[in-house]
Amino acid sequence: MDQSPPSDVPDEPLSGPDELPEEPEVESYRRGRKAASGVAAGAALVAGAAFAFARYHPARIAIEGVSMAPTLLPGDWCLVVAPERFRRDDVVVVEHPQRPGYEIVKRVVGVPGSVVAGRELDEDEYWVEGDFAHRSTDSRDFGPVTPDQLKAKVVLVYWPLERRRLVR
Repeated sequence: MDQSPPSDVPDEPLSGPDELPEEPEVESYRRGRKAASGVAAGAALVAGAAFAFARYHPARIAIEGVSMAPTLLPGDWCLVVAPERFRRDDVVVVEHPQRPGYEIVKRVVGVPGSVVAGRELDEDEYWVEGDFAHRSTDSRDFGPVTPDQLKAKVVLVYWPLERRRLVR
């Protein structure tokens, strides 16, 4: 019994003495470009958010009265932004003309040049009204408002969750 146990390694090389058996190449399933593209996508997202924040000045408001029912109800929390211009049917935050510093939420129903309540609005006048006319103090009471009294546009309701939606 001079025989040694069988071995997986041959005693002699398969080919010439200088050649070693080939080992399979190890392939990586990760690609270096994915990490770079992820960083670029993250940077683009941060840059976009910073631009949007600087441009639109988002803020939140809480609705307290019923003058905009059923569009907005007491307890709704809304996101507002500062748009470049205001259009008819926008729901806006307005500084009350007779109470400086007091802000109310109304809908723009008249823009410069339009006729509202038998009167043509000047180039710097907007007419705002609440959706629930019987419980709203608006332009029917205090007249048209100026562009500097229009503070923001209501974009969406985000709380309570069951009322979450875009405001139109």
